[in-house]
Amino acid sequence: MVAPTSSPTAPTLHPRLTPAEVAQYQKEGYFVFRKPVFPQAKFDGLKACFENILNNLEAGVRPESMDVPHFQHPELFEWLFADEILDLVEPILGPDIALFASHFICKPRGNGQRVPWHEDSHYWSTMISPMEVVTVWLAIDPSTTENGCMRIIPRTHNTGKQGFSDYDLLTPGEAVFNDEIKAAQRNQGKPVAIELEANQCSLHDGRIIHGSEPNLSTKRRCGYTMRYISTRVREDHEKIGAWHHLYLARGKDLSGNVYGDPTKAYPDLARFRAKHGKNGH
Repeated sequence: MVAPTSSPTAPTLHPRLTPAEVAQYQKEGYFVFRKPVFPQAKFDGLKACFENILNNLEAGVRPESMDVPHFQHPELFEWLFADEILDLVEPILGPDIALFASHFICKPRGNGQRVPWHEDSHYWSTMISPMEVVTVWLAIDPSTTENGCMRIIPRTHNTGKQGFSDYDLLTPGEAVFNDEIKAAQRNQGKPVAIELEANQCSLHDGRIIHGSEPNLSTKRRCGYTMRYISTRVREDHEKIGAWHHLYLARGKDLSGNVYGDPTKAYPDLARFRAKHGKNGH
């Protein structure tokens, strides 16, 4: 662990979202960023890093389930702490930012699993408070309706159950998760398909209802979710510190959190998560 002191990067002077775009995010619960996120060479480096991790997955591990890869591959902090990402997040969260989690969600061609309708906050309710999370969903591959792009039901971050719907259990192995929001609680609007070119991204609130169809196409679909919180948010480290770490990304700590060391790998943490079925999503 490292003490909550200074961050590896300074607060931005170059926010990548306008006030109108931030207002749209806050109203709708999401925003689609249509410009390239990284310079091409930097994006190519991330994709190569991902392909290496994918090619070395343990037997039997589904590629949709590459959760918190930065625990074992600290080289990912080159992109997780990059100004190109934090300058997207800071206009929403403010200058004091922590990395909460990351996840490669890779749907292989032909048999990529469906992601049930869910709210990320459902899986995080005992981990952090308040529930204020911004997810950057970066397209590693083009993400289209054909290969199972993410679909979002706008404004459900602040309507209905506001991030804490009731869920029905699914048959294990049927989908990426084993539960799904009850049908009556997700019929709050028409889903919007978030189609992205590689190196584009969307941002969404951790409480919004979203999901995706299976990938039965001939094209792989992979996204890298990078999840951030303001350091005003408190992680229950006493309860979950054995299997989860925050990382100070920018600014300073504001709530007494404990942070992992971004230069260090935590294979024991990853093994604990796998053994005990812990999943920060």
